[in-house]
Amino acid sequence: MHFGFITRIIAQIRKDQLLSVLLLIVSLSFYTCVNSHKANISESEVSFSVTDFRGKALKFKESPKRIVCLIESALSGFYMLHAEDRIIAVSSSVYDDAVYNAYAKLDDRIENKSLPAPGNWDFVSNEHIVALKPDLVIMWASQTESIDAIESKEIPVYAVMIKSTADIYKEISDFGLLTASEKRADSLIQYTKSELLKMAEAAEKITKEKQKVYFMWAQGPLETSGTNSTVNELIEMAGAQNACTSSDEHLVVNLEKVIEWNPDVIVMWFDANKNPEDIMNLSGWGTIKAVKDKRVFELPSVFMCDLWTLKFQYAAKLLSAWSYPEDLANIDPEMEKAVMLNKLYGRKGEDIE
Repeated sequence: MHFGFITRIIAQIRKDQLLSVLLLIVSLSFYTCVNSHKANISESEVSFSVTDFRGKALKFKESPKRIVCLIESALSGFYMLHAEDRIIAVSSSVYDDAVYNAYAKLDDRIENKSLPAPGNWDFVSNEHIVALKPDLVIMWASQTESIDAIESKEIPVYAVMIKSTADIYKEISDFGLLTASEKRADSLIQYTKSELLKMAEAAEKITKEKQKVYFMWAQGPLETSGTNSTVNELIEMAGAQNACTSSDEHLVVNLEKVIEWNPDVIVMWFDANKNPEDIMNLSGWGTIKAVKDKRVFELPSVFMCDLWTLKFQYAAKLLSAWSYPEDLANIDPEMEKAVMLNKLYGRKGEDIE
């Protein structure tokens, strides 16, 4: 703002107008300062760019220092990268019992519940987010209305849509670039891929007939995932095959279809209200091979087996051991968990139970 010009204007106005003009000048100056972080970046100022899951290129002058992350699984990636100091707000689901205790071990701010939580997958307070003055917001690509509202304030949004393990690798790689942690991101990806390679090598030595696995979501025993899903990848990593022959990512089937598939193994997503015995006691399920053989298992906590993070490897290892107990009897789940948490989160990971 040219203050010489302003001085000449003031000299020409009546004294009774002076106060109003000065207040206007202060207001305009304050507005400029507050919104300076939203200014458009010229091409000459761009130091790097990241393409999100919408295919939108986000351009940055410098690495974002103030990040609002409204996806719990994505938040996990920032802790893996040791970039949690950039997080200024989290998804409200982080404070849910299912994951809170684990995150409390990673961050005192979460333990004290002092980090703001302006939204989740089903609700976002756009006003709260804008008031936090973030350099970047992470949210689901399906939250289009909130994305449009936030981007209208010239705040960049990295939109996420995880449909495969390749998407998980992309997300952690992009987060590495965003937080200047590229080497760390690459090492985490390579570690995960090396663990999957070990699983594949072990699976090649299994002589038992390929086991059919029925995956059961916590929403209900008849909710499962078909062949075009992260769950299907998980099952195949374990050396087994998906009992569900539908290509749908998520679907509801009837009991007759599950009986027809006759799975060898049933794997439950973590459910605080049900356990394997509850499933085996369901009316009409007694003829299914997995139930007759008492081969119904439940994945541990949501945090530990999050299929939308690099922790999917642990779920795959458990599923493999449950499918082929005779061939993979030497797998120690607790040891595998401890090693993985240390590799992914570092020393703090050792405190997670």
